[in-house]
Amino acid sequence: MKAVALIGARAGSERVPGKNIRRLAGHPLLAYAITTAQQARVFERVIVSTDSEQIAAVARWYGAEIPFLRPAAFATSTSPDIEWISDLLGKLPETYDVFAIVRATNPFRGPDVIRRGLDQLVATSEADSIRAVELVKQHPGKMWELAGDARTMTPLLDQSHLAVAWHAGQYQALPLVYSQNSALEIAWTRVVTETGTREGRVLAPFLTQGNEGFNVDDEDDWARAEALVASGAATLPTVDRDPYPPHS
Repeated sequence: MKAVALIGARAGSERVPGKNIRRLAGHPLLAYAITTAQQARVFERVIVSTDSEQIAAVARWYGAEIPFLRPAAFATSTSPDIEWISDLLGKLPETYDVFAIVRATNPFRGPDVIRRGLDQLVATSEADSIRAVELVKQHPGKMWELAGDARTMTPLLDQSHLAVAWHAGQYQALPLVYSQNSALEIAWTRVVTETGTREGRVLAPFLTQGNEGFNVDDEDDWARAEALVASGAATLPTVDRDPYPPHS
């Protein structure tokens, strides 16, 4: 079985400027995703998809491949992942059975996560893909929509059939609901051409543990990531090369 790791790292992050190459504990954030994919030792290639020559230079420093830059049309803030994934896989001269999306924004997900995920996909014969999820902290049963004038509100989810509405019950009495995080996605490559999606029709849940699903989405997340590293509450993958030169 041939597997390829795909790391998306476009330029132009708005909530955390320069996020993919911003330094956390001395290395650009991107370095930890590349290192994680390399240390998993399950991939034929580790490829970074980026529209930026600067990001490409950082990725090469840490041992990733950039066979070509991502077309600008697939690198906007609203571009769906399937566009660059389909474009990249279609341009590679060789084919792969499996691809994994290893996002740069999850610094605390280590190589064991990838190995666990791949083993799970192979063992789940009915699944087209696995996707990382975790139990929600803010349950949708306790969420509300405001009326147009914001004077009244109604539950986000219809609960009229329930004897006790979810919003009136204890969290422990609510049905288990999981939220996706971006720690890991692994899929059979056939789903891209067969369904035009990155995940296919049947998804299996990959349950992350602890900080594995921690994702850097905004400046508060960045500050928390720095605090977790400083306190030793979370561990980054060990990068086995010198930091990318700061002025390169």
